[in-house]
Amino acid sequence: MRCISRGRFSAIALCVIAAATSAPQRAVADAGGVSFWLPGTFGSLAAVPGQPGLSWATIYYHTTVSAGTDVSVAREITIGGSGVTVKANVNANLDAKADLFLFGPNYTFATPVLGGQAAVSMMGVYGRNSVSIAGTLLAGVGGINIERSGQISDSLTAFGDLYPQATLKWHSGVHNFMIYAMGDIPVGAYDSTRLANAGIGHGAIDGGAGYTYFDPTKGHEFSAVAGFTYNLINPSTNYQNGVDFHLDWAASQFLSKQVFVGVVGYLYNQVGCDSGSGDKVGCFQSRVAGIGPQIGYIFPVGQYHGFLGLKGYKEFDAQNRPDGWNVWLTFAISPAAAIPPPAQSALIHK
Repeated sequence: MRCISRGRFSAIALCVIAAATSAPQRAVADAGGVSFWLPGTFGSLAAVPGQPGLSWATIYYHTTVSAGTDVSVAREITIGGSGVTVKANVNANLDAKADLFLFGPNYTFATPVLGGQAAVSMMGVYGRNSVSIAGTLLAGVGGINIERSGQISDSLTAFGDLYPQATLKWHSGVHNFMIYAMGDIPVGAYDSTRLANAGIGHGAIDGGAGYTYFDPTKGHEFSAVAGFTYNLINPSTNYQNGVDFHLDWAASQFLSKQVFVGVVGYLYNQVGCDSGSGDKVGCFQSRVAGIGPQIGYIFPVGQYHGFLGLKGYKEFDAQNRPDGWNVWLTFAISPAAAIPPPAQSALIHK
């Protein structure tokens, strides 16, 4: 949920993170629908160990979302210290688009760590976010009712935050296991008074575990990665997002040694309430799910492997969060190995 202070025009906004980047945000805070975690970050072969060495990935991410009255809620706002309470009902519609490029290196270590394979990565983001909100605010102060209609829009092309990640993976036959830790370094373009932003304005810590079943003889694969996000308080707004739970999953079938097809999905669910002195909307927990197709192609590039993957999600079951659809196009280069390049840690897990 987003509150536009100018003219007390209240409405909704959207946050899109790609391998953790964000798009339109709330002017008052990172409220409902604004998350550090971008659902769909992990996918096929996520937990399969990769080949030691340096990899690089570039991802184009596009999303189009919208929201209506179901994510604009009746609220109570106390103005300053006057003790005057305003009851406001909002009828608004949001349309938002983001075109982002995610890029960065991944290094996989050859020396085992705790019997597993360790890797580290750093992802950056650059792109454009566009948001348009139109609606009507009906507010009441005492016995006086005020109705105000309007439209507001904003767009921004800029660099986003930085997202370091570390993984540790183990392999036993067709079973693969992983743990990971990820963070947000809030250095991206952010202004709490803007409708569209490239950074989220605060740090975050995310961690979780994953599993991949992969039978290379039959070409069967299934992966699932679950985690939790703890958000630090936004110093510009004194608002703190609640704890988030997320689950990414994927299933695929290799049609040959180079081509696989399948289905992907995710569930995002906020399990902790928003808080902080800047929280004027209460708990405001958000939720969304998505599902869609995927296809991947692996090809040699000299002494390296190239990977080109395409996947898309259609969202549903949204609560306090805009929903729509999104597409990921991944191109990656990694050291040649017996295991397909999509297994190369967080850079290719698409």
